Amino acid sequence: MASLAGRLSRAFFIRNTATLSRNTGPNSVNAIFSRTAVSTTSGAVPPKPVKVPFGLTRMAIVGVPFLYVGNLISKNFAALLEEHEIFVPDDDDDDD
Repeated sequence: MASLAGRLSRAFFIRNTATLSRNTGPNSVNAIFSRTAVSTTSGAVPPKPVKVPFGLTRMAIVGVPFLYVGNLISKNFAALLEEHEIFVPDDDDDDD
């Protein structure tokens, strides 16, 4: 997996370096600048991406229960640690 990522990044770097170089000598090849995310190979602008309905609402519906469950787990674990006197907060920490 790492070697595949290395080869792909190296190929991407070499390709982009070749298109950005400014060789104006007689043996140079005129490079065509193109990005597939902005335009297709024919030069047309691709259609708009599909919009996910209720995107923010879906994020909240998924995120809030997991935050709540994480809160309950950490609160119960902190109570367990304090009950077994593994971690007991000192009252002397507040030097106001």
